[in-house]
Amino acid sequence: MTHTHTSKHDGLSPHIRGILITLMGALLMSFDPIFIRLSGVGGFDTAFLFGLFTAVSMPVFIQMRDKRGVNGTLKESGWPVVLSGLLMLGSATCLVLSIKSTSIANTFVILSTSPALAALFSWVFLREITRRSTWIAIGAVMIGIAIVVSGSVGSGSLIGDIYAFAAVSFLSLNQTLLRKFQGVSRMASVGMGGLFLALAMAFFAEPSSYSANTWIIMGVMGLFTAPFGRVLSQVATRYITAPEVGMILMIEVVFAPLLAFAAFGEIPPVASFAGGAVILIAIVTYAVTTFQKDG
Repeated sequence: MTHTHTSKHDGLSPHIRGILITLMGALLMSFDPIFIRLSGVGGFDTAFLFGLFTAVSMPVFIQMRDKRGVNGTLKESGWPVVLSGLLMLGSATCLVLSIKSTSIANTFVILSTSPALAALFSWVFLREITRRSTWIAIGAVMIGIAIVVSGSVGSGSLIGDIYAFAAVSFLSLNQTLLRKFQGVSRMASVGMGGLFLALAMAFFAEPSSYSANTWIIMGVMGLFTAPFGRVLSQVATRYITAPEVGMILMIEVVFAPLLAFAAFGEIPPVASFAGGAVILIAIVTYAVTTFQKDG
């Protein structure tokens, strides 16, 4: 599949545009751990509130920004938008279950296989061949994440690891799906995922126990940073391949600790600095060489 989108108004090639959009999405999603920490509620409650607020915000923004309106957008997006929402539900649910069942380190390592899985799915379903430079960058990023979590890998459970693999599989399949069906509204996709997530987590959440602080903090996350970070990561699949999007999103492993340091004064361990440096160098090198080639 070739890139069909051009960027006439800003002079950027589709490839460069896709990388910049993905980086912005990754930065927004890196705020997730900050809001989750501040919210003071557990995993199921966090997922419920994120889904609820996302299901509210996305239709509002569609109505404001898309002349087709919510009904027209959903109708033109068709069945792929429903499938995308279900894949987002599967990914989020399995991620929550994984974090509750295994070590965060194990979950992170397994999630780092997202670009490789996306490359596999892109080849199987789209017949897209991942470039050698992308594979090299993917490998370097996976090494960096392994370094970050090297101190605590192996302390989890098999069932938790299986949940993590299911989560990353759903995520990679969704990126591949949206790469194929580029006409699907990304805001509708994220909104649909939020709706399904809220409905599923409502069985486990306890809204009556939330403080006003929890509602406010999760409202900021669920209405703005988290959904739009995901929208941007999905928009990027219109310009670059799913493996590239997945690989660049791994820079969250660098952004998130920096934001945690700014918010809470947490100093990451040495392994985080070393692994983060490998990830940052790999992605920056990939971006710079792409800019030189396509710019």
